[in-house]
Amino acid sequence: MSTGDKSSQPLGINGLGRIGKLTLWNHLLTRGFERIIVNTGREVGRSLEDLIQVIETDSTYGTLSRFLYGHSRKCEIKIVDADQAILDIDGIMVKILREARNPKDIAWRKEGVRLVVETTGQFLDPTLPADHKSGSLRGHLEAGAEKVLASAPFKIKDKTKALPDDSILLVQGINHTDFDPTRHHVISAASCTTTGLAHMIKPLLETKETSHILTASMSTIHAATNTQSVLDSVPKTAATDLRKNRSVMNNIILSTTGSAKALEKVLPEIKRVGFMADSVRIPTSTVSLIILNLTFHTPLDEAGEPVITHTFLNDMYRKAGESSQKDMLVFSNRQNVSSDLLGIPAAVVIEGHETHTRTGFINLPPETLQGLGVPAETEVQIPVTHAKLFGWYDNEYGSYVNCLGQLTGYIAKNLG
Repeated sequence: MSTGDKSSQPLGINGLGRIGKLTLWNHLLTRGFERIIVNTGREVGRSLEDLIQVIETDSTYGTLSRFLYGHSRKCEIKIVDADQAILDIDGIMVKILREARNPKDIAWRKEGVRLVVETTGQFLDPTLPADHKSGSLRGHLEAGAEKVLASAPFKIKDKTKALPDDSILLVQGINHTDFDPTRHHVISAASCTTTGLAHMIKPLLETKETSHILTASMSTIHAATNTQSVLDSVPKTAATDLRKNRSVMNNIILSTTGSAKALEKVLPEIKRVGFMADSVRIPTSTVSLIILNLTFHTPLDEAGEPVITHTFLNDMYRKAGESSQKDMLVFSNRQNVSSDLLGIPAAVVIEGHETHTRTGFINLPPETLQGLGVPAETEVQIPVTHAKLFGWYDNEYGSYVNCLGQLTGYIAKNLG
């Protein structure tokens, strides 16, 4: 959705944290909705003016005015109705709901909201009923919404339960067209890392020479999030990972990521690959880095040289960024540092300067082949190429919220 193509239906946003506020900013920028209803579930500060200050300032991205217009003009926020908490933000009506924290009690039906973006991170289990005592994703549907889009991967607590038929995990530019408005009512937009990783993997699977991936592993060097402790704290009862309670400001912290499992949901072809993934948290505010290691059975050219080289891979990504993944994947030959990628609106930026490959041979002696039932008298050499690829992603606004906003617009257009 873009300027001139506004939806007459209001958009609902539950939560005003990192992703909630930046989602609001995104839709103020793209102007795809005439009205936006934001649920905070409580009073913010002491007055509506305090809430306005929260909306218009950000320690990472600066002020809302600078985000929208640079230094050319100021974004105006007017109070239209103080009692109803209705604001006019640059011509878009934004209403703040402050009464209910449980999704089933939010006034979506009264406000005419059909699509809700759930950003609190508290409600991620699609198997829980609408009336669950702690609240649930389905509560939004009970409250009148037709679709709910979670800004994080699903987390099913009861491992004996499967993903319900009306639920789906989507990544913009990868499998978003799998959305079926007659069937899918509970949707996950995956995670920032899965979004960036999927866009790195997609060209590899679509290119003949690289489609046969033997092994893959990924590490994300990930910026801090609000789930971490500012200073050391005492772990919860039965906590299994004591590192999560160590100070985010003072440490590099080894962690886990579910991005490899989530990747299988949006790119099923990757299931055949033995994929490993981990995360390393570092003390920066945003912009993260995927380090992707892959092993291929590589073809050789007529001169006996490997086809898969760093030049081949960089050309592949450059072409993808100019065609099928335009505006989602960006190829860069610059020597970047993380702050250079702040706010860049792309799922992933390939650091082409650091693409590396190394080709070797697996030697299979005759006795090994004979043991496999293959008649052989001489040693067989199989060429294998190892590749190391780097992809930047602004895990807050530039990559994730930007893709989430596009997915929101796509779902809104296809509500029927």
